[in-house]
Amino acid sequence: MEHFESWKDLLNPEFYIKMGGFWLILFIIFAETGLFVGFFLPGDSLLFISGIYAVKIIDTTFGTTGSDFLDTSILATAVAIAAIIGNEVGYWFGYKSGPLLYERKDTFLFKKKYLFKAHDFFEDHGTVAVILARFLPIVRTFAPIVAGIVKMDKKKFFYYNIIGAFSWSFIMIFAGHYLDKLFMDQFGIDLKKKLEIIVLVIVLVTTLPIVIKFFFTKDKERPAKID
Repeated sequence: MEHFESWKDLLNPEFYIKMGGFWLILFIIFAETGLFVGFFLPGDSLLFISGIYAVKIIDTTFGTTGSDFLDTSILATAVAIAAIIGNEVGYWFGYKSGPLLYERKDTFLFKKKYLFKAHDFFEDHGTVAVILARFLPIVRTFAPIVAGIVKMDKKKFFYYNIIGAFSWSFIMIFAGHYLDKLFMDQFGIDLKKKLEIIVLVIVLVTTLPIVIKFFFTKDKERPAKID
């Protein structure tokens, strides 16, 4: 069992895996959209590194199936379901009370500008934004809320939600699992010993486009209140 030592641990995916394993991973994935305050939590990097530890995570929780592929699939499927539920909760929240968020004051855990950016992203990409948002930090936290606010058809949202969640989960987790095996077999490199570098690379790759869009593009004119 890992122990909390500093706030840096909150940004370290391996900390969550060792501290709470399978169930904590699912909660974090759910919280990232379902509680709409998890935009600072490690999403992509958590899934990638969970893939590296997939067999161990499933073995510790349920007992291994004896197949790397099946163990990794079980983890990826469970994560996808948690992601689907999180998005549905976010959609419901936006549907019921979303417009009030545009009048809410900023707090440490809530930034209205992120909501506006997610709204712009949704307008630019339409319904497919539900899928694309899964692969974009911050945007994936607020996209389901915006979908609820704009009253996107519930069945259509659910359909795209399933596609996005399973695509994101399986791509990131299987990438982590099989790239770890590839690097070990072909180059003798243990990715478990390079986790800090991996996390840094993933964070840069996934957040750089968001940072550029958020801080170096002109904001659209906003109405006083969005209905």
